[in-house]
Amino acid sequence: MTKKRTFNMVEFKHQRVLIFWAAAITIYGIIFHYLPLVGWLMAFQNYKPVTGLLHSQFVGLDKFKLLFSDISFLRVIRNTLAMGVINLAVTFIMAIVFAILLNEMASKGGKKVVQTISYLPHFLSWIIVTGILHDALSGTGIINTLLLHFGCITQPINFFAHEQYFWPIVAFANVWKETGWNAIIYLAAITSIDPSLYEAAAIDGAGRWAKIKNVTLPGIKPTIMILLLMNVGNVLNAGFEIQYLLGNGLVQNVSQTIDIYVLKWGISQGDYSIGTAAGIFKSVVSIVLIVVFNHIAKRHGEERLF
Repeated sequence: MTKKRTFNMVEFKHQRVLIFWAAAITIYGIIFHYLPLVGWLMAFQNYKPVTGLLHSQFVGLDKFKLLFSDISFLRVIRNTLAMGVINLAVTFIMAIVFAILLNEMASKGGKKVVQTISYLPHFLSWIIVTGILHDALSGTGIINTLLLHFGCITQPINFFAHEQYFWPIVAFANVWKETGWNAIIYLAAITSIDPSLYEAAAIDGAGRWAKIKNVTLPGIKPTIMILLLMNVGNVLNAGFEIQYLLGNGLVQNVSQTIDIYVLKWGISQGDYSIGTAAGIFKSVVSIVLIVVFNHIAKRHGEERLF
């Protein structure tokens, strides 16, 4: 029979540093992640800053009805969902492919150089990234120069004046900025695979592609599933900065996202209730997506969050 372990002052002294940081993080989470949820009451009120949260008129679901009767908000949902799905698919796949290709590099020095270069865009602000995109895609930028040089076009294209180019530009910017950073966890998962599996595959006559297919991909499959479930919940977090900075009046039908809608109505127009209702909608959809896809993964016997 095992002796039940009790928590006493001696153990408290030994673990005091961990307990301190755990308490600090818990307090931080309560203050900055849970207490602000009280502000969700604004979505059910005709909130006025003058009267405050406790004395504003309660209107029930009227703000949500007004929100979903607004054709511009439905268009914003379409834009956000479309860009979110495109970003998820492209960045997720590219991170896995990049990690596998990087792992296959024989030169350790070359691998370190490529890793370092690929990480750097992650640390650039979106202001800098959008500035680079504006310069590269302008009428005299490198993209139009190359297209004209190779005879692909007869005159420069104004990429930011045509709606059909906006979503691919956003997807490309996310891939360029985040692929190297997102690949880190896949590289870590690949390094944890037992080397004897690769040796056994080589003895069986497996080539490089066969090793990737039968050893590498199955080895990182649990990591892929967990990250996919986590990222599915962020589909409606398609972005704010890049759409806000690259968007203009010519492409606003495809560039507006829920976050920009919240900024426009919640802050610029002073209708905090509508802005809060839009934010609640995005949060609820994210939670539902995570629960649904987690249930699907559970039914198929895959790795899941809970």
